[in-house]
Amino acid sequence: MTRRQIASLAALSSAVFLVAIDGTVLSLAIPQITEAFGPTYTQILWIGDIYSFMLAGLLVTMGNLGDRIGRKRLLLLAATGFGVMSVAAAFAPDANLLIAARGLQGMAGAGIMPPTLALIRTVFTEERQRTKAIGIWSAAGSAGASVGPSLAGFLLENFYWGSVLLINVPVVLFILVVGGWALPESRGDAEQPLDLPSILLSTVGILLAVFGITELAHKGFVQWEAYVGLLIAVPMLVVFARRQFRLPVPLLDFGLFRLPAFSAAVLAEFSVVFAATGALFFLPIYFQEVVGFSPMQTGLSLLPVSLVSMVMAPQTGRLLRRFGARRVLLSGMVASAIGLVAVGVLASAPYWTLVLPLSMLGFGFATVLTTAADLVLTAAPEERVGAATGVSETSFELGSAMGIALMGSLLTVAYQAFLTLPAGLPPDVADAATESVSQVSAAADTLPPAEGAAVVAAAQEAFTGGVAVTAVVAGVMLGLAAIAAARTIPKRGTPTSPPVHTD
Repeated sequence: MTRRQIASLAALSSAVFLVAIDGTVLSLAIPQITEAFGPTYTQILWIGDIYSFMLAGLLVTMGNLGDRIGRKRLLLLAATGFGVMSVAAAFAPDANLLIAARGLQGMAGAGIMPPTLALIRTVFTEERQRTKAIGIWSAAGSAGASVGPSLAGFLLENFYWGSVLLINVPVVLFILVVGGWALPESRGDAEQPLDLPSILLSTVGILLAVFGITELAHKGFVQWEAYVGLLIAVPMLVVFARRQFRLPVPLLDFGLFRLPAFSAAVLAEFSVVFAATGALFFLPIYFQEVVGFSPMQTGLSLLPVSLVSMVMAPQTGRLLRRFGARRVLLSGMVASAIGLVAVGVLASAPYWTLVLPLSMLGFGFATVLTTAADLVLTAAPEERVGAATGVSETSFELGSAMGIALMGSLLTVAYQAFLTLPAGLPPDVADAATESVSQVSAAADTLPPAEGAAVVAAAQEAFTGGVAVTAVVAGVMLGLAAIAAARTIPKRGTPTSPPVHTD
């Protein structure tokens, strides 16, 4: 690589690191934010969710915007907005302004993600360099997700809650200075303006869909607000899809899905994120409430996933050259599926037995996401690469939201089915134990010691069973998705370089 290419990759990797780390750090600060502002329960949910909502809702639009105004320009503008909103959120005087700042930060994050991957194609035109660069880019995202909780814990022990957002500022300055110098401008050939109705339909539809799914995950199946959101979202997305077939330059080009490699990449990415995120989201609760780990021990317990992913992502290019995209993609999906099933089977075993299954999940994350990114870049025409990466990133965000919602609902159902409480409990204690394992200890403290210990043991046993069922089901679903991907991605002729277009 040349010096300019190395600098470009450093800026692009820093950008994806920035967006990934900000998806996790603020959740750890909720207790301090609650103490500072006294927010309502609804406000707490919005503080935690609005960033991801806006990120998911605007990725497709931002990918298309980059194609039109220039990907470097969009990246630098979005990074600037991200830094400004980070400062605004860190010094927000109340919960409502914090929610607003985090929402705008999510919008800026949506403008950062698609250009980073699209610009890799422009900077690295040689196949081997490009796949290596994508691996490093993918590893930076894994690093952000893994470092986030540990870094946030350190900052929150020594500084006020806003410090977890102020760490964005030096990263943003690095992106602006280095990216402004090293990155070339890149844009598509589409000259038509963005279609405003399509933007509104897709953004509002995706936002309402993610809201509905997340509300069901947070509060269960009795939340009428979630169903209203979904009932509005579905017809809006249907109208959006129908409109795309009539536009000369659509916001979402469904013709991309006629490319087998593109379809397989999006399916694989969505499936792995859906299954693994849905199962892993609840492991920290299990480690703290059942195993008895401290928050720091819990963060360390998930390191096998992150460390293996960080190590394997840069090496995936070598695997692609040796075995081809099809084998690497399917091996990652199968490894993740086996790892999830093993986590379920070994849920009640000592922690050390979970290290290998968690490492298999890390291997699957790295190989699937890196291979999928490479396939998206090589399958999409140059003029639509921003839009294609927007679709890819949206599948990631929707997979995460739906995984947490649906797997969370399954875990709740299984937990309540397995829960057998002692007879004669006060109604408030029984209700708390049935609602969540996290509420059991506080409720059990109001009972005589022997009875309280029996309630806690029953809840822990039930939650362990729920984790086991959820992980096994997630693994089986991912295995079925691997079969579907095997039927979709071509056995030969998988594109490994940009297609040649003739006029």
